[in-house]
Amino acid sequence: MKTHTTNYQNTFILVADDCPAYVGEIPPQKSDSQSIANIQFELIRNHPYKYFSDDIIFLVHAYRNDLIEDEYGTARIELFSKGQACLRSSPLTKRYGWGIHFNQEGKVALYGSETEEYQRFVDDVNVKKIKALRSGK
Repeated sequence: MKTHTTNYQNTFILVADDCPAYVGEIPPQKSDSQSIANIQFELIRNHPYKYFSDDIIFLVHAYRNDLIEDEYGTARIELFSKGQACLRSSPLTKRYGWGIHFNQEGKVALYGSETEEYQRFVDDVNVKKIKALRSGK
């Protein structure tokens, strides 16, 4: 069975051109259950450079589907047997003003678009830059 991945290395995802946020904003919690943005934000912000993109995508899937750890192995194989949207489509990069950096190892961290660190990644010729997907047409 083919395995797909959403991982990048030495890459920076820039906020989307049509992102309404001028600074990195904490995604608001709108109900009792956490949104994809809330889960992604907590995982990446609280654990910079701990997770790969695939880990984040899977952990969101596991949380939203109430999976228990015993189910993780099979569920992860099944999830990545089909292509998944990468973090370029994350609400963090499209709506909330966060850039996502993938280090040499491929692990991720968040940087608000207003920060010096964000600008350093933008200016670094040794880091590949890709834009987040636009929300509109």
